[in-house]
Amino acid sequence: MSKADNIFIEMCKDILANGAPSEGEVVRAKWDDGTPAHTIKKFCVVNRYDLSKEFPILTLRPTNLKAAIDELLWIWQKKSNNVKDLNSRIWDSWADENGTIGTAYGYQLGIKHKYKEGEFDQVDRVLYDLKHNPYSRRIITNIYNHYDLHSMNLYPCAYSMTFNVTGRKLNAILNQRSQDILVANNWNVSQYAILVHMLAQVSNLEVGEFVHVIADAHIYDRHISLINELIQRTPHPAPKLLVNPDIKDFYDFKVEDFVLEDYQSGDQIKKIPVAI
Repeated sequence: MSKADNIFIEMCKDILANGAPSEGEVVRAKWDDGTPAHTIKKFCVVNRYDLSKEFPILTLRPTNLKAAIDELLWIWQKKSNNVKDLNSRIWDSWADENGTIGTAYGYQLGIKHKYKEGEFDQVDRVLYDLKHNPYSRRIITNIYNHYDLHSMNLYPCAYSMTFNVTGRKLNAILNQRSQDILVANNWNVSQYAILVHMLAQVSNLEVGEFVHVIADAHIYDRHISLINELIQRTPHPAPKLLVNPDIKDFYDFKVEDFVLEDYQSGDQIKKIPVAI
């Protein structure tokens, strides 16, 4: 049985049983029909995944890992803020007439900063430190740049990564200010687990623990019945992640370099409403 499924099931049960509803509060998000999209939430959910033991992808329903990796590469490798560089339509609702989402996500990772060791953008600084100073306690990225928030079409949700090497294992913490649990939870878990695999491989390290910290973990009102149905399903064994061992440069990775072996899952949930 997949540990990722167990973590997801217990998290959802906790939110539904002990979470705080937003009824009576002013909420930003709305459904397509203009109705306020209310939620039930838990503050500060922390989930831990040992990547050395399994790849944390849900088996309760399928996660489109290739599309998740494509978005990850769009942000971390291409450092793009234009949906024309993305092979899916998931960001279209936040794009302007030129296809840009403003000064958000990949744009922030691509800004160069001056350091004692030279000039790097945030991704290249991580790669430099993992190679030259892997036991540093300062290997952090942060794209929640207050100076540029006014020109972001969506404030970053997954905004900060902290990397820490223990022995030969690369560990990481993803900080997320907000998450739609049904739509995005395993999408983000899977893609940032992939990021840890990528960075570990090109830094001659092993994967360790991935910790996901969600400040506002919420289930939308129109998702509750879907979540209840989902967590009643029987999980399958976790699949095995195969990463192309020939890739030695972070910028050489492609979506095709990641393959899931023996990935079994339940049926996909059809027509999940998305609050904007």
